This record gives sequence, C-alpha cells and structure tokens, in this order.
Amino acid sequence: MDDASAALVVDARGVVTGWSEGARLLTGFSAEEAVGRPVRELLAVEPGAEDDLPRRPVVPVGVVTVRHRDGHPVALRLAACRVHGPGDADAGHVVTALPADAEETTLAGRVFEQSSLPISVLDAEHRFIRLNAAAAEAMGGSEQDLLGRPFADVAGPGEATRSVDRHMRTVAETGRALRDESYSQAADPSQQVWDVEMWPVRDAAGRVVATALAGLDSTEQHRARRRLALLDEAASALGTTLDVGRTAEELVALLVPDFADFAAVDLLDWVLDAEAPPLRGEPEVTLRRTAHASAGPGAPDTVVPLGRTDVYPPYSPPARALREGRAVLARTGEPDFDRWMAERGAEALRACGACPTGIHSELAVPLRARGTTLGVAIAVRNIRPDGFAADDALLAEEIASRAAVCVDNARRFARERATALTLQHSLLPRVLPGQAAVEIAHRYLPSASAAGIGGDWFDVIPLSGTRVALVVGDVVGHGIPSTATMGRLCTAVRTLADVDLPPEELLTHLDDLVAHLAADEREDVPELGATCLYAVYDPVSRHLAVAAAGHPAPALLMPDGTCRLVPLNTGPPLGVGGLPFEATELELPEGCVVAFYTDGLIEGRGRDVDHSTQELCRALKAPAESLDALCDVVLKAVLPEEPGDDVALLLARTRALGAGQVAARDVAPDPGEVPAVRQWAVELLSAWDLDDIAFVTELVVSELVTNAIRYGESPIRVRLIRDRTLICEVTDSSSTSPHLRRAHAFDEGGRGLLLVAQLTQRWGSRQADGGKTIWAEQALPRR
Repeated sequence: MDDASAALVVDARGVVTGWSEGARLLTGFSAEEAVGRPVRELLAVEPGAEDDLPRRPVVPVGVVTVRHRDGHPVALRLAACRVHGPGDADAGHVVTALPADAEETTLAGRVFEQSSLPISVLDAEHRFIRLNAAAAEAMGGSEQDLLGRPFADVAGPGEATRSVDRHMRTVAETGRALRDESYSQAADPSQQVWDVEMWPVRDAAGRVVATALAGLDSTEQHRARRRLALLDEAASALGTTLDVGRTAEELVALLVPDFADFAAVDLLDWVLDAEAPPLRGEPEVTLRRTAHASAGPGAPDTVVPLGRTDVYPPYSPPARALREGRAVLARTGEPDFDRWMAERGAEALRACGACPTGIHSELAVPLRARGTTLGVAIAVRNIRPDGFAADDALLAEEIASRAAVCVDNARRFARERATALTLQHSLLPRVLPGQAAVEIAHRYLPSASAAGIGGDWFDVIPLSGTRVALVVGDVVGHGIPSTATMGRLCTAVRTLADVDLPPEELLTHLDDLVAHLAADEREDVPELGATCLYAVYDPVSRHLAVAAAGHPAPALLMPDGTCRLVPLNTGPPLGVGGLPFEATELELPEGCVVAFYTDGLIEGRGRDVDHSTQELCRALKAPAESLDALCDVVLKAVLPEEPGDDVALLLARTRALGAGQVAARDVAPDPGEVPAVRQWAVELLSAWDLDDIAFVTELVVSELVTNAIRYGESPIRVRLIRDRTLICEVTDSSSTSPHLRRAHAFDEGGRGLLLVAQLTQRWGSRQADGGKTIWAEQALPRR
C-alpha cells in the first residue's frame, strides 16, 4: 500500500492482512510485525480502558488511544469500511487512520466540524463513528467518549430513542431519508425538542455504509405550535354548554396539564346567581371556587373546596389581577408572592395536613367580558422547572378572554332562563280548579337547550253546566318574547272561554288576535306564531268537542285498553288567517283517558313522528297506579334523551254525571206554568236532601223561567244539576242575551237578574246553535 495512506486491511476474523507505510509511521509496527495478528491485539488500548472493550466493535472506530511500539500513547482517529466478498459475504474491513488532533484539510471536513447543527455519523450497528462538536455537546459527552458507542446507550431509554433507532434502521434498509421529531423527555414539555434529519451515506458502489444524523433544536417552535394548538383547542373546548360551572371545568381541563400543574376558576357570587353585577365592588375580594384541577401526584392540591368562598388579600395575585384588570405573574423571590405562599401553606396544613410546597410560579388572569369582571383564573407550576413567562401571560389572557365570554353567555342564558321560567310558572296553572268533569294530571318540562325556554302552555278552565275546557298550546320560538306571547294567548283563551264559545269559534277569534299582534311593528314579531288545541268535555252528555290550529291530535285511551289518535281536521297555525277551523265531536264512555301534549314530546332531530305517536299510545296502555303515575310512564317511554323543546303533557280521565244528579223538564210558554216549575224544583231538592237551599232555588228558577217566557221563544227547557254546586239552567230559542240593569223606584220590572246575581255564586249565559242558556250556580249546604 501507499505509504501515505495510513491504512490497514482486516479480514472477517479481525486479523490484519494488509499494513501500509503510513500505519507503520503512526504506530511504529512494521508490516512483518502487524500482518497475521488480531487487530485488537495490535491496536491495544491504554491501561485503564479495558472495561470499555466489550462495548467496542471487532474493528475499532473513532478516536482510539493505542500504545506506540516504543510504549508512548498515540491517539488515532479510525474509520472502517466493510469489504464484501463473493455472494456479498463479509470479507472484512479496510481501516484508515489519522492522528486524533490532525486538522481537517478539506473544506467539507471543516464545514462538518464547525457546523452549529449537531451532525453525527453511525455505522450499520448504529454506533457513532463521527461527531462534530455540536453533536457531542448535544449528546452530553466528548467525541472521544462517544465514538464506538451505540446510539441507544448514549441517548438513554425512552420512546424518543426507540423512535430514532427505528427510523435509522428504516434509512439503512430503504436508502431513503427520514425526519423525526424527538423529545428529550416526552412527559415534560419543558424539555428540549429536536427535529432530527436522517439520511443514508453511500460508498462509491452506491451501497449504504452508514447513517448520518443532523438535529435542529425546535423547542421554541414546538412551544409556539403548542400555544397555537391550545388557542385552537380553546375555541372548540370552551362553551360547549350554556352552564357556568361546566364552562369553568372546561377551562381548567384545558390548562391542566399542558399549561399548568394546577389551575382553578373562582367567580364572583353574583355570576353564579344569574343576577345583575353590583354597582360597586366590596372592599374585600371574595370569590367562590367553581372549578379546579391538578396534574396528579406531586402537583399542588386545592385548599378551597368546590363551592366554598375564599377571601383574597390585596397583595395576592388573584386580587391584584381583579384590581388591575390584567394578567399578574408572580414568582418565588417576590415578597408578596412568598408571603402569599406561606399563608396558603398554613391553610393547607390546617385543612388537610399537606402543604403545597415547591410552587415557584403563579399566573392570575381576570375573566372579563363585555366590560364586566366575572372572576379570575389561576394557574400555578411546581413540577415544571420553568416558570411562567411573559408569552405565557399573553396566552393565558387570550384563553381567559374566550372563556369569560362563554361564562358571560352562560350567565346571561341562566338569567334569561330564570326570568322566563318565573314568568311562565306565574302564567301556568299551579293548582287546577276543582271540577267534576275530568280527573287531571299534568307535567311541564322546560327546555334545557341553548335556545332557551319555549312558549308551551296548558290550561284547564271550568265552564258552565259542569263542563270543562282543556287547552294545550305552543308559541313559536324561545326565550322571554315567547313566554310573553304565551301569556297573552293564555289570557285570551280564558277570556274567550268565559264567553262560552264553541272550540272552532274560539280558535277563529284567537287566530284574529295573533294576526293583529303580528301586524304590530315590534321586535317580537317573529315570535308571534303559535299552535293551539281547544277541547270542551260535557260530563252530562259525555260529548267531547275538539278543534286544533296546527297542533298534534290528542291520543284517546278507551276503557277497553285500545288507544288511538283522535281524528281531527287540523286547521292552520294561529296567525295564518283566512282559513276555517273545524271541530270534531265524540261521545265517550266514562273512564276514557285523553292525552293532550305539545310537539316537544314526539318531535326532535332524527325522530319519526309516527313512531313517536305509536310509542305514546303504547305508553298510555301501560298499567299505572294513578293518572299522575301514568304521566311519568309516558314521559319515560316517549321523551327523547335530550329534549330540544319544552314539553307539556295533560292527561284527563273522563267522568260522567249519573241520572240521579241531573233533572230537566220542558216549560210551556205560559206564565201559569211558573208555579208548577217552582213546585217541581222544590220537590226535586227535597229528594236530593237539599231542603236548606230550596227557598233560594225556588226564587232563582222562578225568575229565570219567567224571563224566558216573557222575553224568549219556545221551546223552553229548565235543567237542575247537582254536582259540587247546584246549577240551574233555563234554555230558550232566542239568541238575545240578558244583562243586568238597575231598576228605578217606580219600574215594574228589571229586578229579576239582579236578584239572581245577589242570591247565587255566579251566573251567566251561553249561546248555542238553537238559542241561549241562562245559568246560575249556588253553593251546596255544608254537611
């Protein structure tokens, strides 16, 4: 070999088969002394380095300290190149050697040595065979210490090491370059992050003989990406519900463990009560703990239980953040912070026997939205060695501003919901009036969706003649405007029901009212649309008359257990105008159950209405101890898991008045008939054991029958009904309604109705197709 080459050839057994003059000059051994000897024996390491031999390859590579022939140490830089024999068999290595302190003479070599990027070269067994100064520093040692050692031993155990090792194997097998992002310690975001580029090194024949690695410290870029990712996550993770507590929990879950080791959200009391903010702040900062979270073992624990209030002194970071309206960053070494941590530690010892020692950094950020301060978010670190920095404060302020808007939205929603619910409860019947026509049970479930409470309502209105009106309605929209509209319609229905209009006529008048309201130019115009179902049941005739304006038909459960929907000719929703409403009349046996409901029970996203009504009919047929229990059965079986609208359910079990409770007779249009009618009434009351009120009844019957004969038209009929009250009804064919008037001193008439009004609880008249009916009610005697 050329004397200047400083090379040697080693066969597959590690025996020297070639020795250059340059090798002789470096080691002092001649070719005759070297050839035929094991290369390890020839290139013996310095005394004291024998422990390193098992980790070295058969052919040493990198910087190796050997003994010169005359005994002095020589530091050499060795590089080995594998030699392939027939059939790609391993034929040995060609080893080149240079003095370890020899300066690079090539430009490429100087670029390698002087690069600020860590660059290293590893052989097929992933052992270091060359490192520049930056790589040696990054790996935590000198080049001489690292050469020849496997990458896995130097980098240490961990997923990052295994990932790089797998990628190097892929590079060697495929000959393609790869990139990997490596964490020096994945569990601790404060550690360094490296972008590692790996590519194959080929010989003159194109064979892959080594793998090169270049690393770029991307810690800051990674942290910047993480901050952006945290902001992006905040946009989707915060405010998923309109609930103040849940929003606070979402905020602390976002901060821990990616941003802080412990986080908490403390809110002012008025925020949780959904009230308006106080005009002036209190001298002391009192906050209520709404949510907190800890990163786990080793992280701080709370000293304030959930739901409890805590008073923050003026020098504490939370109080300063609220007072100054900005993020406050506090660290160990600052007098106020050290004082605050000492007090917190004492509180923790008293509370749970543990002190949150090791907290070196705290960040308090005010939660402000729409110019109003709602509370403060607190983040602390003790596990992470790095404290909060200025850019962390900016990130926390951005996240807190988004969270504050969500909290304020939830607070406003809760306030509006509470107002609407209070208004709605004041309008809905709390105690249904006593009547004998039907047995009643009901349920009302306000919507919990973000849309707010709707305008569903129901009512039970006693009518004359022991009849009862059953009403269910639903106003379009949600919130306070819908509730207000519901109140208008509910009042209008009661007023029209008092006139005793048939169901179809009542809906016609109600439709006109909604149309007039919608024509009024106000902000709540879009809310003025509604559906309504109005039914009247008469327990004497057992007739049910039903009319609907865009509302679902009621379900009817018969005493024999069959259940079906009442066939209706449903009219348009209220407010459309110009279209008629039709009533459906049924004769029902006693004991039927009629189910009135709003569409929130059977409709919803992804629900089939026909299937839901079938479920309703099946649920009504289920055995139940009472009508009230049947309401719960229906809701459990039919109600969707997350109702998107209000639900009103009204169940009515029909009753019938027996023949012994009703008596009637026709009256000839002759004043001479009045004494006979009076006698009939007295005898009837005696049979009913109501002699105590016979005198008053006799006067009422006399006055009403006399008026019918004098001012009405034939045929005339009188009817007495004994129920919770005694009802006297006189019907004639005239459509003229009577009215009270004050008779003068010398008038011969005009005192009859006034007398009736004074002697009875209430009186009135109702129109029918064939005339009118005058009625009066008397209280029954107490027994």
